[in-house]
Amino acid sequence: MTSTIDKHTLTFLADLSRNNTREWFNEHKPRYEKARKNYLSFLDELLREMEHFEPAARGQQGKDTVFRIYRDVRFSNDKRPYKDHFGAYVAEGGRKSVLPGYYLHLAGDNRSFLAGGLWYPPAAELKAVRQELDYNLEEFKRIVEAAEFKTRFGEIEGEQLKTTPKGYEKDNPAIHYLRFKSWNAVMPLSDEQVLRPDFLQLVLESFRMLKPLNDFLTHPLKDMGEE
Repeated sequence: MTSTIDKHTLTFLADLSRNNTREWFNEHKPRYEKARKNYLSFLDELLREMEHFEPAARGQQGKDTVFRIYRDVRFSNDKRPYKDHFGAYVAEGGRKSVLPGYYLHLAGDNRSFLAGGLWYPPAAELKAVRQELDYNLEEFKRIVEAAEFKTRFGEIEGEQLKTTPKGYEKDNPAIHYLRFKSWNAVMPLSDEQVLRPDFLQLVLESFRMLKPLNDFLTHPLKDMGEE
């Protein structure tokens, strides 16, 4: 039977966002456990289906990809103790990988989304991706500027430099994409979409569409390891 996201899961996350205290969380711990179990079950089936097109999913379980709900508030001005969402990252090397991957963010009040790409790579990896973009701009544009891709994900998102990256001229044809520090394709998800019986298929379809982007961004990083 195809896994689905239960309404109580989104309701719990919406309630948590409005009652983000240890007292409330402890009082509602059974609701959290039920919601987390539902999310992990969904992820387990998602990973099994992803194996058909994404080798990085092989051998992983939902618990390997999901982030802890407890926030590290030691160095943050935001002292809320819990994240108000569930998040999971599927990539080679697990959820803490610096490689491109697939992210599923579940939250109440129509704040869910899915995404793919590369999130704030370290300096050496950032340099390698920029070099790849400079060399193979047309291939990248064929992926991210395709009509079907833009209909689903819109424009590539991510923080950008206000100046020109070191080593590149401002009239470089790839300058728009070279300025990015992250390259992310994001698809917002409504509560209605998340709760639909075919949500798993929607996520799989979207992740499959994100694979060429992830493959493009992975290529220069794999080359680094072979040097």
